[in-house]
Amino acid sequence: MGSTTMPVASNISNYTTCKTLYDHRNYARVLMPIFYCTVFIVGLLGNCLALHVIRPNLKKMNSTTLYSLNLVISDILFTLSLPVRIVYYALGFHWPLNETLCKISGIIFYINTYAGVNFMTCLSIDRFIAVVLPLRFARFRKVSNVRYICIGVWIVVLAQTLPLVGMPMTHSEGDGFITCMEYPNFENVDHIAVILIGAVVVGYIIPVVTILVSYSVLCSKLLLTAKSNHLMEKSGRSRKAIGVICCVSLVFVVCYSPYHIDLLQYMIRKLVSSPDCAELTAFQVSLHFTVCLMNLNSCLDPFIYFFACKGYKRKLRRLLRLQVSMSFSSAVRTSPEGSSKDIIDGNKIHLNSTTIGTTSERLTERRFNRNEQSEESH
Repeated sequence: MGSTTMPVASNISNYTTCKTLYDHRNYARVLMPIFYCTVFIVGLLGNCLALHVIRPNLKKMNSTTLYSLNLVISDILFTLSLPVRIVYYALGFHWPLNETLCKISGIIFYINTYAGVNFMTCLSIDRFIAVVLPLRFARFRKVSNVRYICIGVWIVVLAQTLPLVGMPMTHSEGDGFITCMEYPNFENVDHIAVILIGAVVVGYIIPVVTILVSYSVLCSKLLLTAKSNHLMEKSGRSRKAIGVICCVSLVFVVCYSPYHIDLLQYMIRKLVSSPDCAELTAFQVSLHFTVCLMNLNSCLDPFIYFFACKGYKRKLRRLLRLQVSMSFSSAVRTSPEGSSKDIIDGNKIHLNSTTIGTTSERLTERRFNRNEQSEESH
């Protein structure tokens, strides 16, 4: 997708005369579907596993669990919107469906991308309050209040997408291709530069500043606590927490910065001059690349869960062990010879029987001694 932020804007002449916007179609129709298929598979499986880890904690819900749950749901919904985009890219930026489905696809794509950004921001503020200001702002961490905050986030993001409903999302190109939700499709809408700059401020600059400030203060607080508490420093818990915080911040900055910086610099140039066809083409190609990088975040989130959450690691290992065990059992059942099975199972049985035998002998001995003592007392 060329752009996931709200389009609205200006110069129609460059777009109508520019014929090089999709010259990268031949390699994009191969590379982009491969990339998005990977994001779809890893993101869906990873986030479903994260949901499986969070689910048992729903009974003892707290603010962090609730924000994490909403983040996982937004990532899952985002990945579920990818198959139609994969088809679109595989056909070389050609939308085979109607305008309405293009609009629905774009709106779902946009909502879940920026819902994820907002819930990551909420998580950073939640952690900041929990560690730095636990008493003064404790009411903001009450589950009853956090539920309203989560609902508010979804409503705000949904409201931001409403202008898209009244805009045409598809455009018929001269070569017979129909593009869907690409930036050039909105070149004829008024004031695109101003509105997209505003969208970058709201959708990226405010969240990234909030996340970086919150986590920076949080890290300094953890370092000071570790210095004053030698047991905590020795256990390495503060170092691990700081490592997770740095990981979360780095993933956010790396994934979201290129797209929004690219969008911002082009819109600023658009305000002061009129970019020519070559500049518009370069911007369009760069959008495809930076949007890919931004969407990578949906399948990197589960890896953050993996490093941060013991339950995630434990359940993942359990699933992997179960899969390996099932595969091994299946291979053994279909094997014509049982020698390897006998050796492995024999060792296992031998060890278990030895252990069981030793334990039962000890129990028998104890009972016998007790009986002897009772008889002597009588």
